Amino acid sequence: MTQVTTQQDVIVIGGGAVGACCARELAASGRRVLVLDRLENRGDGWRTAAGMLAPQIEAYEGDELFELGLASRERYHELAGLLLESTGIDIGLWQSGIARLAMRENQAADLKSKVAWQRQRGHLCDWFDADEVRARWPWLGPTHGALWAPGDSALHPERTVQALLADAERMGARVIQEDVRALDRRGDRVVGAVGKARYGAAEVIICGGAWSSRLQGLPRPLSVEPIRGQMLALPWPQGVPPAIVYSDEAYLVARDGEVLAGSTMEHAGFVPEVSAAGLAKILAGLESLCPAWGKLELSRTWAGLRPVTPDGMPFIGREPRAQGLWYATGHGRNGILLAAITGQIIAKLLAGENEIEHLHALRPERFWNW
Repeated sequence: MTQVTTQQDVIVIGGGAVGACCARELAASGRRVLVLDRLENRGDGWRTAAGMLAPQIEAYEGDELFELGLASRERYHELAGLLLESTGIDIGLWQSGIARLAMRENQAADLKSKVAWQRQRGHLCDWFDADEVRARWPWLGPTHGALWAPGDSALHPERTVQALLADAERMGARVIQEDVRALDRRGDRVVGAVGKARYGAAEVIICGGAWSSRLQGLPRPLSVEPIRGQMLALPWPQGVPPAIVYSDEAYLVARDGEVLAGSTMEHAGFVPEVSAAGLAKILAGLESLCPAWGKLELSRTWAGLRPVTPDGMPFIGREPRAQGLWYATGHGRNGILLAAITGQIIAKLLAGENEIEHLHALRPERFWNW
């Protein structure tokens, strides 16, 4: 095995949305950062995401992730300009607002209650009745109204990760394509990562998405498993203004002249492939939203693997049983949304700030604590 003699301050295992945000924030704090990203990028969840920044349309009262989602959405608004100036890359941030449609009458009551508690907490959120929905989006099928979140938005995931890593490199970080297979441990301390070579660092952060739990040398089982999401694209119809709409059956996002439609949630192991049944489910959901679009010809299809935990919340924080080891993984369907705030949290934690709101619910040892 080749020994890499350069000692880093921090190794980030994983160069996706979460890893890139962590790397940028840590590089900005003056640390020497090394990002080790998988050689095989097939199936990366962030590459296949629609890119919605939508904490309000799915939130429920008491949601532990709601405030973090709002803070992360706002952080992207800060980053968009900074990254464009420093790297020349436009991350495609588009604050169009997002509508969550009530396709059945019982859904309308639930969404109205969501509007009420969000407004009581001072957040912009509205209810549109069926006539207002029809007036705004005449190409939609019949609905029972919609929750309207004007602050929810979207971005281009691949351009965002590209810009974050480029900015991190500008500030001194290094990015290497390397399949990390194990943590390098010395007793109760993690001192680096092992792939084809051995890389040393004072701190190691696991941001490996659906592959995080496959690392050897973990001090406890890491309850992250791959959940497949299938997607498809159609040409965006001419004359229809771009929009983002969401329902329990499907969602659609306008991007680069296409309709991005999804998605499924499937236990399929590490198999990022589309299936006839999955695509049929998405098409049926899309047709329920837009009956006239059912005859549009498919442009392309794809699938990705989301890193999902048993309670649907990520692991963010220090590993109590191994000095120098940190987790920022398991973000599930919220990886793009929560990446920006996760990077800030990790940077604060490594700087010694421990009193961070909402962090207790995300502690890494919450499932395997013996």
